[in-house]
Amino acid sequence: MNRNTVLAEHRDGIALITMNRPEKRNAFNDQQYDDLRAALTDARDDDAIKAVVLTGASGAFSGGQDLSEMVTQRSHDDDQPHGFVPFIDCLSTFDKPLIAAVNGVGVGIGLTMLLHCDIVYIARSARLRAPFVSLGLVPEAASSYLLQAIVGPQRAADLLYTNAWIDADRAVALRLAAGVYDDADLLPAAMRKAEEIAEQPLASLRRTKQTLLAVHADAVTAARRREDAAMAAAIGGPANIEAIRAFREKRAPDFRGM
Repeated sequence: MNRNTVLAEHRDGIALITMNRPEKRNAFNDQQYDDLRAALTDARDDDAIKAVVLTGASGAFSGGQDLSEMVTQRSHDDDQPHGFVPFIDCLSTFDKPLIAAVNGVGVGIGLTMLLHCDIVYIARSARLRAPFVSLGLVPEAASSYLLQAIVGPQRAADLLYTNAWIDADRAVALRLAAGVYDDADLLPAAMRKAEEIAEQPLASLRRTKQTLLAVHADAVTAARRREDAAMAAAIGGPANIEAIRAFREKRAPDFRGM
């Protein structure tokens, strides 16, 4: 099923899901959060699907949060849940094998969502970045916990404090990705891995994924709770306002005195 901001193709036991806002480098607005959550839910509920490959359209994975549409807070409306929070609810509990093919820039949520994927392959030209502090914000999607668990506390602090770009080779060295591929070979490699996985019995795949998720479930929930509280305090604060203003004015932010 194709939605406004996400393309989904189901074939031979595999769902290929493509984020599709190429004019925005696949940056997330609420519509894309909702569409991607719906595509993942469809794949989760379809017993013909055994594995999912997630990628981005037109040479970008995701440019992160669409700052031109950034809302004043990320809330969970129990009557009509939408946007970031319910998307992370879905992603962090997704109980089928999930492979990311990072075909270009992955910024913010374009990086933190990878921490919830089982296998990450990255294109040689791709780069990742966690820009939260530079936006006057804090980590999201349990990345304050998962990033430390994957790369270690000192490297996690370095990446979060400095807003540094991570090239493909460093992503593998940091264990953020399992392999680097030439750009043209990336998606075929991810699909081959998905095909290999899809040869296995669905029930065993799901139970195995559920046991893997259970190891970190409590810590992920606690990290998200802390991050959500800190994010609510940061969004709309002086540093965040200056960062958004600087983005719109195409200049470097000035945080002196903050």
